[in-house]
Amino acid sequence: MEDGGQGQGANGVRGQDAEKTIQEQKLLTPLQLGPFKLAHRVVLAPLTRSRSYGCKPQPHAALYYAQRTSPGGLLIAEATGISEDSNGYPHTPGIWTQEHVEAWKPIVQAVHEKGGIFICQIWHVGRVSHTSYNKGNAPVSSTNRAISEGKLQLPTCDGYVDCSTPRALETSEIPKYVDYYRSAARNVIEAGFDGVEIHAAHAYLIDQFLKDGVNDRTDEYGGSLANRCRFMEEVVEAVTKEVGAQRVGIRISPFTDHYDGGDSDPTGLSVYIANTLNKYNLLYLHVVEPRFTFKSETLIESKHSIWPIRNAYRGNLIVAGGFTQKSGNEAIESGKADAVAYGRVFLANPDLPKRFSVHAPLNQYDRSTFYIQDPVLGYTDYPFLEEVAPKAKK
Repeated sequence: MEDGGQGQGANGVRGQDAEKTIQEQKLLTPLQLGPFKLAHRVVLAPLTRSRSYGCKPQPHAALYYAQRTSPGGLLIAEATGISEDSNGYPHTPGIWTQEHVEAWKPIVQAVHEKGGIFICQIWHVGRVSHTSYNKGNAPVSSTNRAISEGKLQLPTCDGYVDCSTPRALETSEIPKYVDYYRSAARNVIEAGFDGVEIHAAHAYLIDQFLKDGVNDRTDEYGGSLANRCRFMEEVVEAVTKEVGAQRVGIRISPFTDHYDGGDSDPTGLSVYIANTLNKYNLLYLHVVEPRFTFKSETLIESKHSIWPIRNAYRGNLIVAGGFTQKSGNEAIESGKADAVAYGRVFLANPDLPKRFSVHAPLNQYDRSTFYIQDPVLGYTDYPFLEEVAPKAKK
């Protein structure tokens, strides 16, 4: 679990001891990330929260993200749809209309007012969807094959169903979907975000092209590694030309098999992706830990490692998936990563960098409130350290 075992001492440490602790923790050291000077390396991971009613970002998101902002801290916003047919989860935000852009602006402003750097993750879920999200039409994908394992919630939030059988995109349609990413990236910058993260992970549309366990195409987008990575590369090319490479990151999960999204050679795929991306000089590459799984609260043993992709990639690398304070510091110390993204533990501890700095106990997250639509419960009501720490005696 991401929140495992960091809490040490109810009162933390103070004075010179606190300063020493901060200096010794590599997570709390500065990082030059492209044009951005980060004060520390504790990153808010993108987390779907299902509170953007009708795909429109809501005012309560401003408080949620502002709570998790520290001066010089990096936040990655929840996955945000690029087109009308991009959704597969209820009440996830969009960025494909001007109305969406205007709704995001005060949320971004709230983060900037507290000195944060704010990135928007953009996605298309591909076949991880249902006809009810797409006016009765089949979801699009790299393949016509349906997902055999994994259910999703209906847009009405009143039940779970199997994912619908998808429709493989025609070769001639693919440029239109590349353009959806490009247009969404332009809207992200218009909304005031500092940059864009392309979601190419977790069995969603781009990942459906990358993985040979999904991609069964026989055109120039299927078969070889070069062909399977072609769609990803065309999206990266379009987005970087639109907003600039130093405003663009990308997230991949070559080692996960969520929603039937596995690959026969994830290490080979990861290294090929790294070498492909090297020529773009991106803001960062964001990789999910091989030991992380959606199917368990604990990490699993894995024969795979991030090290081959770390050694191949020449830019900044962010890692995510089950990191604790201790393992996060070790990842930076060893050189395996330049920054570490925290998800569930950051959700439950809006002041996570501060808690790390004093080795304070962590709030436990409540999984039952992750995806409910309440604008407060499980969203903006997790306590800050000063709200739970014992008051000093006079």
